[in-house]
Amino acid sequence: MRFLGNVLAVIVGLIIFSVLSILVSFGIIGMIAASGNEEVTVKENSVLHLNLDGRTIVERTNEDDLDLSIFGSAFGQPNVAGLVNLKKAIQAAKTNESVKGIYLNAGLVMAGQANLLELREAFEDFKTSGKFILAYDEAYTEGGYYLSSVADEIYLNPMGGIDFNGFSSDVLFFTGLFEKIGIQPEVFRVGEFKSAVEPFILKQMSEENRLQTQAFLSDMNDHALKNISTSRNINLDSLTKINNLMLVREPEDAVTYNLVTDLAYEDEIHAKLREKLGLGEDDDISTINATKLNSTVRSSGNITSPNRIAVILAEGEIVSGNADGVISSEKFAKEIRKARKDDNIKAIVLRVNSPGGSVLASEVIWREMTEAKKEKPVYVSMGEVAASGGYYISAPADTIVAQPNTITGSIGIFGLWFNTQELLNDKLGITTDVVETGELSDFMNPTRQLTEVERSIVQKSVEKGYETFISRVAEGRGMTPEAVKEVASGRVWTGNQAIERGLVDVLGGLDETIELAAARIGAGTDYRVIYYPQQKPWFEEIMNEFGQNVKLKMLKSELGENFALYKQAQKLKDYQGIQVRMPIEYVIK
Repeated sequence: MRFLGNVLAVIVGLIIFSVLSILVSFGIIGMIAASGNEEVTVKENSVLHLNLDGRTIVERTNEDDLDLSIFGSAFGQPNVAGLVNLKKAIQAAKTNESVKGIYLNAGLVMAGQANLLELREAFEDFKTSGKFILAYDEAYTEGGYYLSSVADEIYLNPMGGIDFNGFSSDVLFFTGLFEKIGIQPEVFRVGEFKSAVEPFILKQMSEENRLQTQAFLSDMNDHALKNISTSRNINLDSLTKINNLMLVREPEDAVTYNLVTDLAYEDEIHAKLREKLGLGEDDDISTINATKLNSTVRSSGNITSPNRIAVILAEGEIVSGNADGVISSEKFAKEIRKARKDDNIKAIVLRVNSPGGSVLASEVIWREMTEAKKEKPVYVSMGEVAASGGYYISAPADTIVAQPNTITGSIGIFGLWFNTQELLNDKLGITTDVVETGELSDFMNPTRQLTEVERSIVQKSVEKGYETFISRVAEGRGMTPEAVKEVASGRVWTGNQAIERGLVDVLGGLDETIELAAARIGAGTDYRVIYYPQQKPWFEEIMNEFGQNVKLKMLKSELGENFALYKQAQKLKDYQGIQVRMPIEYVIK
């Protein structure tokens, strides 16, 4: 009885704890909601503080994003920042007389080179106002320094460091693992550069993949060095030598070679900010973050303008269905269709940030892009990457715009299948048997080797898909199929290289693409931008992010260094049907 009583007491205690937790959570949520509804005013002599350390730059975040740090670690720190949101805040800071400058912490920002370039361009535009940008951090990655170098003054902690030694790209190969556990991959592809399958069949890069990787990494690094050379007023040849030989090895080296203004501690940076603002030694610095500053300028463009431009943000892998967090064919076809049928929408801009995915899903979106183009101007703005399926859905556009360091192209196709017979039979002692009514009823059974007939069927399907891909690009770009094949074969290009080969029309970012669309409809500066898909309520996003953060933290804790392998294995779940995608993952650092 005592045991049962203790069990009952524990159960009752858990119920009470759960109820109290729910009530406390709702109380916290109420406090957040109340604070979110407060009218924001920008204090005189303020500084826009952009803390991007550890943040991943995505296309857009909810405009009502809230800082939950005041409630401790229960909710976790926000780990993403929206490119659209940040650019809007930078523009608002430029025109708001109460904002005197920007304080930037971006040493450990996580973003691709194209998105960093868009932010740099926004900062360059901000500097034309005569206001200051001061950057500080304890450590800088290659990308973090590239972004921060645009500042008027850049400071480094005396015990910190800068990763300034050029770009490299790591690729994980699983062939040795498969040999040990008894899994035999079988690959179907077209194009010698279609390297997405290499991690499953090779133990190192093919010469073709090494060639293309070296080419686009060198182009991206050269572009970054030119920007840094201009911002820091360092001779390009000297800067290239510093980069190639990794001459910045100690914090003092960064000062010697003029990569930073000086070494300083954070309290000394605050003193410098006070000096710039004309404050006393003990005066508080008035700061405002991007979210709050943006709340003072809600609309994008002229809210009453009849010239509306739909900007559809397509970010992630391309899959079939209606899922969130990816480019799902059903969802995005619906968004494009909605913009096409809306008489108030005069032009469509598809912002693509995708390594590709399902060829079927890409075809569904391609169809809607083609139909939209028949009724109104359609433009594409390429972000960090718009390759394989990302290029497939871009091809119908009237004009394609990419950054010089965008990764694009990769016009190729592949299929992937795994034979698990050895794993099941020899390693695990599991055998299988089958009864079938037709010669191919057991088509592509993963518990045995493929027959020559099965291989022939799949290979023909892949080849047909490749020809379809080529024809889609040729039709959209006004090229012959033969001309497309010369720059296809799955090869990856930078925006700089793509424009030389007719795959891209204009170099620029999202803002330039919107301006081109506005000029096409004769709107000039009188237009309004409408973003799609519609954002979810902030509460739903918070709870989803909270759940994802908890799950990922637990997995990282359990798996340690093997977490990267887990992420790669998870992506295999999306490899359904014939694929048009880049290599599994380019880790550029």
